[in-house]
Amino acid sequence: MKASEEERRSKSLPHRSCLWYERAGEDALCRLCPHACRISPGGVGRCLVRKNDPHHGFISLNDGQAAAIAVDPMEKKPLYHFHPGTHILSLGTVGCNMGCPFCQNWPLATSVPSVELVPIEPPDVEQILQRHSLRSVAFTYNEPSVWYEFVLRCAQYLKERGYFVVLVTNGMMCSAPLRALLPYIDAANVDVKAFSEEHYTFLGGSLQSVLSFVETLFSGGVHVELTHLLVPGFNDSEEEFESLLRWIAALSPSIPLHVSRSFPQHRWPGPSPSLEQMQRREKLAKTHLFYVYLGNVPSMATTICRHCGHDILTRECYNIKMMELDAFGKCNFCGGNNFFRLPGSV
Repeated sequence: MKASEEERRSKSLPHRSCLWYERAGEDALCRLCPHACRISPGGVGRCLVRKNDPHHGFISLNDGQAAAIAVDPMEKKPLYHFHPGTHILSLGTVGCNMGCPFCQNWPLATSVPSVELVPIEPPDVEQILQRHSLRSVAFTYNEPSVWYEFVLRCAQYLKERGYFVVLVTNGMMCSAPLRALLPYIDAANVDVKAFSEEHYTFLGGSLQSVLSFVETLFSGGVHVELTHLLVPGFNDSEEEFESLLRWIAALSPSIPLHVSRSFPQHRWPGPSPSLEQMQRREKLAKTHLFYVYLGNVPSMATTICRHCGHDILTRECYNIKMMELDAFGKCNFCGGNNFFRLPGSV
């Protein structure tokens, strides 16, 4: 973020203090994510939205400020085993704690000056949910962890009123803030971008931190689905991909995996993976996991009951074409549970 733009936004916002930091003299030591930024007076962290303000303390530049508000199919998150066929309110702001050159939402992630911010508070979110008869909200588009204070405040408010809360995230959050947020999260899609520390270092992240994040969510009872964006020339090693699959299967072979096709974007020239490359990943993944789906490819996505083998849910793009599930997400043919949660389920 350019200095003039950061100053403009800082002056236009209420001065809301950040959580999860310490003081080291005049510097602020951020404890929200694994970067642990040491921020001198007047500076911002790598996320661009946490500032050590000489006059107002360690403040958030995006708390209560939305850059994107939309109603999406649940399948677009992507979440295929959480309230399938329903719609969800998607909220995003600016800032990110990674630097992926192929980021599809890079104007939000990098907080470009042209991005307009709209004030928003938890009661406003509930009004939008009621207006559209929705029961779920997703914090998405940019990295929700750098919107931590608002996400926590909003999640607490909405959970008290019976709504479902979803994160679509890169998983770069420290353990303590995650555990404070955990009781208010129902589902998450975590983008596991690679399976080597070298590749994560290139993206400005930490593989071990992301794996710990996923493990904490899963052990905490959160519904977890994973996305892996296939990027030729970056993470297209089949050996590395199989290591990812073994790690997922050790947690649970029932965790859905979305293998998504990359396209030239931001600072990444491509090429996109071929359909054959995508299908090879799908075939390999299905030797380890029950539920594997391809994203950004022209094909149907079918869920097969792992108990009886019947097709129980078919999607075309984000639209449900066939669903053989009862009100509790169980297979109509055998009554088997396929890791779904539906409105009204227990």
